[in-house]
Amino acid sequence: MTWMILLIGLVVGMVSGVVGIGGGILFIPALVFMLGMDQYKAQGTSLGALLAPVGLLAFLEYYKQGHADLRVALLLALGFFIGGYFGALVALQIPEMWLRRVFAVTLVLIGARMWFGK
Repeated sequence: MTWMILLIGLVVGMVSGVVGIGGGILFIPALVFMLGMDQYKAQGTSLGALLAPVGLLAFLEYYKQGHADLRVALLLALGFFIGGYFGALVALQIPEMWLRRVFAVTLVLIGARMWFGK
């Protein structure tokens, strides 16, 4: 089980570094389908994994090449810090199946926007 968890982290980290996505987009489905977690536990665990500066090395590479804005990143982090708290309060009031569906629809809408956008 430990190796599976480390492998999930490694793969998600690599994909996140390549395409710049947040790990939760990949962590949550992996935790639900590969480790059998419910949606609440997967979301909470994903947030816990992202508490530490797990993207620091990837960020530093982008920053060194002039492809990251530190000010914007810090402001995003502050907004996420506050918004994440209130979002968790809301999420924990939604039945698990609906929460999973909200997550899935969010992924589809973002994917469609990326695919069909300019």
